Amino acid sequence: MKKLFLFMVLTVFAVVLAACGDKEEAQGEKNVEAPKVDGKTEVVFWHAMSGDLEKVVNTLVDNFNASQAEIVVKPIFQGTYEEAITKFNTVAGTKDAPTVMQTFEVGTKYMIDTGKIEPVQKFIDAENYDTSKWEKNITNYYAVDGVQYSMPFNSSTPILIYNKDAFKEAGLDPENPPKTYEELRVAAKALTTDEQYGFSVLNYGWFIEELIAAQGGLFVNEENGRKGNATEAVFNSPEGQKVFNLISEMYNEGTFYNTGQNWDDMRAAFQSGKIAMYLDSSAGVRGMVEQSPFEVGAGYLPVPEGTEWEGVIIGGASLWMANGIAEEQQKAAWEFMKYLTSAEVQAQWHVNTGYFAINTDAYNEDIVKTEWEKYPQLKVTVDQLAATKPTAATQGALISVFPEARQKVVNAMESLYQGAKPEEALNKAVQETNQALELANRKK
Repeated sequence: MKKLFLFMVLTVFAVVLAACGDKEEAQGEKNVEAPKVDGKTEVVFWHAMSGDLEKVVNTLVDNFNASQAEIVVKPIFQGTYEEAITKFNTVAGTKDAPTVMQTFEVGTKYMIDTGKIEPVQKFIDAENYDTSKWEKNITNYYAVDGVQYSMPFNSSTPILIYNKDAFKEAGLDPENPPKTYEELRVAAKALTTDEQYGFSVLNYGWFIEELIAAQGGLFVNEENGRKGNATEAVFNSPEGQKVFNLISEMYNEGTFYNTGQNWDDMRAAFQSGKIAMYLDSSAGVRGMVEQSPFEVGAGYLPVPEGTEWEGVIIGGASLWMANGIAEEQQKAAWEFMKYLTSAEVQAQWHVNTGYFAINTDAYNEDIVKTEWEKYPQLKVTVDQLAATKPTAATQGALISVFPEARQKVVNAMESLYQGAKPEEALNKAVQETNQALELANRKK
């Protein structure tokens, strides 16, 4: 909650920060010198990748630094996304600001509103850079009014994970996961035993947003905040009601297990056979396959019967370039970004992390083909993203109070397990989100 409060404070003062930055920018970049290390232009790269992911990031940076002699990238871990963006707020527009900043997808509007970033569209246009191989269902999230603000980096979507062995024991087809809510409920009933629940969804707002978007539902008005500044939450729509009704009904039937809010607890419940189906991030698929003592399957997000499936919203994070710095430093950062989006590098990123490749040519690399033979579940995640239709729903919502809104949804989910009616729970979450939106908009 402390991190969430900090983020809310940042959001409220975003415009004030931007105004302060305007004065600095007016002085012109020509008065700013690019920092040098042994004669090379230095690019400071702040990121939030920890553990094994940080090792992969460091390898990518080392390979880039070794590939040329003019630029040196310095990666610096800054904690969680929330912690990193809090630190960015304190140094944005100063000489201590990073050249490149990794920010989670729900921080997109906040980063734009700070006025402290340079859209990468500037460099795409300057050299007529070909982005035709970039996965549009990824880049669309970070594009507003035709402007590409940041470069996608670690991108993921939700996926249905299921226990194929449990399917066989229950008399279900292990190669045919549920595609509709009705099929999901039927399968969950067949899978539920004294020791096992049929289905679970982590108490995390992202999954609710995704289930709503898969039906074509929006999170906020103004076309999900893409056509104008969002002023009202609309996730208590019929699409949202169907999601909450599904969870409530399955919980009351005894086929749904409340795994709480911890990702590790959810995954442990699946691996131990406590649950037979659940929603996870596509980036976690390989780990589940490797660590589970049974055969694991992957399927698309289900939708209500008779509903047209629209697809999924991209999650994860992207890379933002600072403004108010030397043009030479910005160009160096752009070279690093282009390197990261190359097919070869993206192929390595995909197989080593499970995140999607931004450059779709990466999937033609031998290293990826070999990996997909070992983990066909990874290809299911890629196919689901490729099948996604580019709509306002699947492009994702743009609001500055997204972390707070997600917490309201989490509270609503938890109230279902205490007996709250789905409609009342959703309406309360919408009302509280509207209050947060009103406060944020009032400060602009």
